[in-house]
Amino acid sequence: MQQPLRDHAYLFTANLIYALSFTLAKDIVPSYLSPSAAILVRVSITAFLYLLLEQLWVRQRLDPNDRLRVWLCGLFGVALNQLLFFEGLALTAPINAALIMTTTPILVLLLSALFRDEAFTWLKLIGVLSGAAGAVLILWSGKQLIPHGQGWLGDVLILLNAASYAVYLVMVKPLLYRYHPLLLLSRVFLIGLVFVAPVGLSGLLHAGWNSFPLVIWIELAFIVFFTTFLTYWFNMKALVRSNPSLVGIYIYLQPLLATTIALLLNRDRYPPLKIAATVLIFAGVYLVSQSRQNQRHTTLRTKNVHEE
Repeated sequence: MQQPLRDHAYLFTANLIYALSFTLAKDIVPSYLSPSAAILVRVSITAFLYLLLEQLWVRQRLDPNDRLRVWLCGLFGVALNQLLFFEGLALTAPINAALIMTTTPILVLLLSALFRDEAFTWLKLIGVLSGAAGAVLILWSGKQLIPHGQGWLGDVLILLNAASYAVYLVMVKPLLYRYHPLLLLSRVFLIGLVFVAPVGLSGLLHAGWNSFPLVIWIELAFIVFFTTFLTYWFNMKALVRSNPSLVGIYIYLQPLLATTIALLLNRDRYPPLKIAATVLIFAGVYLVSQSRQNQRHTTLRTKNVHEE
């Protein structure tokens, strides 16, 4: 019982950090850093931290047969995921980005079933759709969507970002059966850096670093250490024992947590609509979690039968 609770704690904390980060990222990009420059800062520092930890604690090497999959994880999970998110966020509102990100768990479920990395169940589908309905209710209740101007392009980029992250979750899961998470994360970020560096180097060199106020430096440090380094680690640790669908559905907590934070700061209200949305989100998490437990118990029973 201890390990599943720990997984939920990892996922809850990661998505709490993400909920805090939407507004912080908008403060930095594009006012102080271009999207590509901000990504280069995030990826380069995080890659260095993971590589340092891997060299200190992990004694393992990648099988040459797995290198292509690891490169694809770096491309989809870091390079495309990060670049598309920041480029999209620069053109749309944080609330739009949060709304569109609710497609990620649905894409994860479909891709997992397509690649047969995870059993498809109706209970899991109902859970994902329940969570999606709750997240959409919370976001729409804010009445802050931007349907005009350049927002549509940003929305498309955020949608592609959601798809790239879904591909990453599904592709990295089989690797966790064979490799330490630190090894995978160091390689994934180093590969991501290869793709990101040529795109972000010019923006990084031309950034007005001397004009950054202290609050922007603090927000940038938060984005690098908490929103990048820690969240990838928490999600990877949870993914060791969980299915990609459970990791994905926790994304639905982001708008709920953002609303709760606003409520605590007296910047939002919590009408009955949001209460219903909260119930839907937690019901979705519970159903996907139960589906995972049922699948695990079925596997154990099957294994025992074969052993007998």
